[in-house]
Amino acid sequence: MSNNAPQMNLTRITLNLDNGAVMEFSGRAFAGGSWYDEETETLTRQKLYISESGEHIYSIISGQGQERSRRAYRVSLAGETCTINDGQSEMTLNLEMLMLAVRALAGMERADAPTLDMVEETLRAANC
Repeated sequence: MSNNAPQMNLTRITLNLDNGAVMEFSGRAFAGGSWYDEETETLTRQKLYISESGEHIYSIISGQGQERSRRAYRVSLAGETCTINDGQSEMTLNLEMLMLAVRALAGMERADAPTLDMVEETLRAANC
């Protein structure tokens, strides 16, 4: 019997983050993009990786002039929970709470929208 499942071409990937963490994994890039904000003169590049174990890793690098910001988040799903790790901290949420946070963040462009701090406080209060 032959296995017709697609083979992943894995590479050892190392992401050095501004929080002092080094995120290492075997995987491959499968999506990405970049954009330039003319108002703030900030260039942002985002890459999405999938690890050998099926986790998703989001890498975000932003730069303005000589300043750079390097962040990454490892996201894994197990049943109805999602664990997000930034190389130093880890947060586990149920999927319903994660969707609430995403909806709140998506509305941040409105003047009356909640701030990121407000969303984080709500998540902490819910013991996420």
